[in-house]
Amino acid sequence: MKKVSKQNPLPLYYQLKEILQEMIENEVLKPGDPIPPERELCEIHGISRMTARKAVMALVNEGILYREQGKGTFVAKPKIKKQISRLKGLTEEMGEKGLKVDTELLSFEIKEATKKVRKHLNISEDKKVIEVKRLRKIEDEPIAIETAWVPHSMCPDLTKELIENNSLYQTFKEKYGYSLDHAKQTIEPIKVNEYESSLLDVDMENLALLFRRKTYLNDGRVIEYTKAIYRSDKYKYEVILR
Repeated sequence: MKKVSKQNPLPLYYQLKEILQEMIENEVLKPGDPIPPERELCEIHGISRMTARKAVMALVNEGILYREQGKGTFVAKPKIKKQISRLKGLTEEMGEKGLKVDTELLSFEIKEATKKVRKHLNISEDKKVIEVKRLRKIEDEPIAIETAWVPHSMCPDLTKELIENNSLYQTFKEKYGYSLDHAKQTIEPIKVNEYESSLLDVDMENLALLFRRKTYLNDGRVIEYTKAIYRSDKYKYEVILR
């Protein structure tokens, strides 16, 4: 292991963070491997416990390491990457990567829409929506809570059985013959509440990624408005610019 240098102008904690990150990137430390305890890092590098802890916590906060109480600190699996390049659902994209996606249906309701949802779907006050809440899992780990609203008039016979373990996008295409054209999406950081942290198996102080998406058909109608909360320690987005 390389050592920190007090002659280096970079802060000692930052040097240690870079050393540990380099070991992970070079696969000296692999996913699931424990990193040396803070006490050992202090002895190796001649630094204080506070400095070692600061370096480790910086990597924990970036999702590169994770801590288990009473056991230690370990190298995390690489974050799942999703590209913003073409319109695909989670099931389709993760399937292309060879990853298993499971869906737990939390609720399925036909109801009156709020004013905000009506505005996003461009529907009148008398029109109802189908509201679908789902917990999405990748390789058996909870990754996202999705709430989707679909105009009931566009999918009048949609049932929970149809979508329980199926992609909404595929259902739109295969059952209803809809041609999806494009989507508009925003991403912002949020703090999860107690219920969300329980479903996603994360601490309440953790930041998550909130996605809001409107999906359009080729005739300009909005088929779906979705809010999704993704774990930021397991998920990242890649934007392709041309």
